[in-house]
Amino acid sequence: MQDGTIKHMEFVQAIVTRMGGNSFLLKGWTVTLTAALFALAAKDSNSRFVVVAILPAFSFWGLDAYYLRQERLFRCLYDDLRLVSDDGPHSVEPFSLSTAKYAGEARSWFRTLWEPTILAVHGIIVAAIVAVLAVAYFVR
Repeated sequence: MQDGTIKHMEFVQAIVTRMGGNSFLLKGWTVTLTAALFALAAKDSNSRFVVVAILPAFSFWGLDAYYLRQERLFRCLYDDLRLVSDDGPHSVEPFSLSTAKYAGEARSWFRTLWEPTILAVHGIIVAAIVAVLAVAYFVR
């Protein structure tokens, strides 16, 4: 394997690592923001704060799915780079970070929304928001 290919793989690996970190941060922000809005709603007995929690919960859910899909696209690029031989033709342009040719290999953004790793966190948070809203509505 050539030094250029190894360096290219390091660039792609750094991007995959960054995407994973972004996903982790989004999950943390979702939990933090939702908990803060629940606390405000409980403090002021105002269910409007819970309603406001729906927008960031759905937004972060969508962003998390986007980052997971991007991470998978870059993993496909990494796999192509890994399989490059010194004597054969290269299927990836040197130092290209384009993932366009892998779009058909990774699940779409919409399908990624429903992946267990995404749904486990964000689906539960949205379900909790809906449950708190239902309780607040019926308690009145």
